Amino acid sequence: MLHLLLALGIFGLITSTVYSIMVVAGIFHFRRRRPVVDPAFTPPVSLLKPLHGAEPNLAEHLEGFFNQEYPAYEILFCARTLDDAGLQIAREVAARHPAVPAQFLTCGTPPFANAKVASLERMAKAARHAILIVSDSDVRVTPQYLQAVVAPFADPGVGLVTCPYRGVPSPALPADRQRSSALWAQLEGAGMSIEMTAGVLVANMLEGMQFALGPTMAVRTTCVQEMGGFRVLGQYCADDFLLGNLVAAKGHRVIFSHHAIDHIVLNTGFVDSMRHQVRWSKSTRFSRPKGHFGTSLTFSMPFALLAFVAALCLHLPWLAAASLAWGIVSRMLLAAAVGKAVVQEHALLRTMLLFPLRDLMGFGFWFASYGSNQILWRGEEYTLEKGGYMRSMHASPAIPDADTADRESALTT
Repeated sequence: MLHLLLALGIFGLITSTVYSIMVVAGIFHFRRRRPVVDPAFTPPVSLLKPLHGAEPNLAEHLEGFFNQEYPAYEILFCARTLDDAGLQIAREVAARHPAVPAQFLTCGTPPFANAKVASLERMAKAARHAILIVSDSDVRVTPQYLQAVVAPFADPGVGLVTCPYRGVPSPALPADRQRSSALWAQLEGAGMSIEMTAGVLVANMLEGMQFALGPTMAVRTTCVQEMGGFRVLGQYCADDFLLGNLVAAKGHRVIFSHHAIDHIVLNTGFVDSMRHQVRWSKSTRFSRPKGHFGTSLTFSMPFALLAFVAALCLHLPWLAAASLAWGIVSRMLLAAAVGKAVVQEHALLRTMLLFPLRDLMGFGFWFASYGSNQILWRGEEYTLEKGGYMRSMHASPAIPDADTADRESALTT
């Protein structure tokens, strides 16, 4: 039995190393396809910003979108009600930038399980321009963001552009929680920066981009209309995956941008962080079941520990040490390659040191994703079904009225 466990551990180390080599190949594939940016290509665009409450540092994050080095764009904000705290913050920030057109909209009680989609549907109807850029409220961007994201649309065959992102722990932590909470936020951030990006690089190399990443999704209005509007995403957990999938299915190219952004980790507590990452893993399991199952062979540390313990029990200390070192070093090198070459990780050394532990945790989240098909999202309990379809455990989802969004209150500045 011990020999079998040792063989399994070494097998997993080999498969995870092969995966790391594929990621490195994916990095070269990605970097060879850096688009040529035409500074003269600056079509007007509409930025869509769904909001829900006053998230930490929201004003600072929104400020970056008003300070873009781009000639013509508008920003649309949408929340459930006009007195939403996040919408009030957006008004205050917009007042400091009167040169940037802004709209403040409401969508009312979401008719979908995925409340974000209700806001997107409302904003898309009010948007004035042919390119829509969806970005989450917990992202931070540089002044060059719009220019970089819009550039690939110079090719008429491009239907959607999405960005890699760095997981950055929120600086807005209470003083008494900074030390204990920072570790969990840093570990979750390492997963965003390295684990997520590594998988995207391999997918991009093997089959091309057929999905999008939620923090930034730039899409042509015609592509949204062609798929039936944002509302078709309303009952799905992984709306980003499905949006890119539908655009690609219609024959449009999906581009993985070379411009990385900051994705702020807001889950600072242990319980919240673990729940979020398990939910993320469950969403992937139902959206891409075969790929998710195969992910088990991409982790290194679980197999390294298995081989380490089995070799020690077989009185092979040199093999035990070599197996453990193999797992740790391979994960650190993977973090260094992805962090340096793709996401431009701000704290590269810290991420390299943390990633072996995050890799072990990632396997735990993968394993936990098969524990049930239930998730907790924004205080509501849902069951996940085929394709990532979400069904409320307490009520049947409402059937959206096509004119509901048009009847909601809207103020424009």
